[in-house]
Amino acid sequence: MKIFRVLLVALIFSIVTAATAHKFYVSTTKIEYVEQQSSVQIISKIFIDDLEEVLRKRYDETIVLDSKDESEQDFVKRYLLQKLQITINGIPATLEYIGKEYEIDVIKVYFEINDIVELSTIEIENMVLFDLFDEQQNIIHLKTGESRRSLVLNKENPKGVLNFD
Repeated sequence: MKIFRVLLVALIFSIVTAATAHKFYVSTTKIEYVEQQSSVQIISKIFIDDLEEVLRKRYDETIVLDSKDESEQDFVKRYLLQKLQITINGIPATLEYIGKEYEIDVIKVYFEINDIVELSTIEIENMVLFDLFDEQQNIIHLKTGESRRSLVLNKENPKGVLNFD
């Protein structure tokens, strides 16, 4: 009976530690077409520790992202502008970096695309963190007026197209 208890405790311990050791790799990007302003507004949310790790590997091992130090903003901007590409109505769009803010363990990065009079199709390529995590998923939520659509992009399928005609 004593051996059974020891085995049961060992089994439960291994299950609990295995479950907590696996991390979920995900980012979310909210894209909204604001017709009155002729713009597409974009907010990407990424876990700070994941973004920090990829920036350290790509640019500088001493990078530390926190709300008090603005010197790392150029690295965040450069990386995300390389990894997030948007084509609107068949024309590659230029993303304007607006800024960033921190919420506990997440960084929110803001972009805008101006002079969009009509949105018929949008192609989104989001390869954020694919160079670091094979399991990474980038969830896209798109809102245009009353329409709401979502995409889940991964390393094997980093691009998605939505039509509004």
